[in-house]
Amino acid sequence: MDGNLKPVEKFRIIEALNFFFTNRFPRRLLTQLFGKISHVENPLFVRLSLYLWQVFSSGLDLSEAKERNFKSIHQCFIRELKPGSRKIDLNPKYLTSPCDAIVGAHGRLDGIEALQIKGAPYSLAALLNDETLASRYRNGLFITLRLRSTMYHRFHAPADGRIENLTYQSGDTWNVNAPALKRVPELFCKNERLIIPFELAASRETVLIVPVAAVLVASIQIHGLDKAFDLEYGDPMPITLNGSYKKGNEMGYFHHGSTILLFTPDTFCFDSTLKQGALIKYGQPLIRTA
Repeated sequence: MDGNLKPVEKFRIIEALNFFFTNRFPRRLLTQLFGKISHVENPLFVRLSLYLWQVFSSGLDLSEAKERNFKSIHQCFIRELKPGSRKIDLNPKYLTSPCDAIVGAHGRLDGIEALQIKGAPYSLAALLNDETLASRYRNGLFITLRLRSTMYHRFHAPADGRIENLTYQSGDTWNVNAPALKRVPELFCKNERLIIPFELAASRETVLIVPVAAVLVASIQIHGLDKAFDLEYGDPMPITLNGSYKKGNEMGYFHHGSTILLFTPDTFCFDSTLKQGALIKYGQPLIRTA
């Protein structure tokens, strides 16, 4: 790269290359192929893959893993944590983060419009494929929680509550990093996702939890259902679950990493310490309830 380029120009070139190499190929096909490779149970292959992963990806910390003798890369992706690795804030006035994540775009909805990144809005109605459901969250809160590939990939109940039904929406597998969010309009509305209405036990109000899959990671497992949701399903697909949860209970996991979007009614407010770009752990206070 030309040494005379200004830092801003270098950043733009690197970002453009990142977008090209992580999106401009048959995304769904590669995602399905990667899923098969990740299940290969060969000790030498697994050790080499984990070594390369740690060398080339910052943040892969296995010190908190309950088990470290992984038979496949997939087992590393969906690893559990040692008991006590996270402290759950049990204050009933707060929703806690459902996952370990980097805090992305968040704020108050403009009607039913959210931001996937600054300057890039998307419609909640398009995300949910349901205008009536979207209207219930008019001027409510939205937050983007991005899971890096190296992070713990399981997600947990943000409060005591229940899930009666959820909807699977098939879709694409665009990367969900900043370069893609800047370039692909309404990206979250295009990717594979689950729409999970979570009814709070304390108030009977319902928050929306929307796990969004991405390139190489399209497969989401919900406990209580036998099979993971993946690209083989049609859409949209309503599912009955009837699951009850205590705050911090595990709800499911991504088969790699991706993003969770959270939406609340307009009477809720963010915790004052929440900052974009911050690392948050599951169980930390996130949103103050009404």
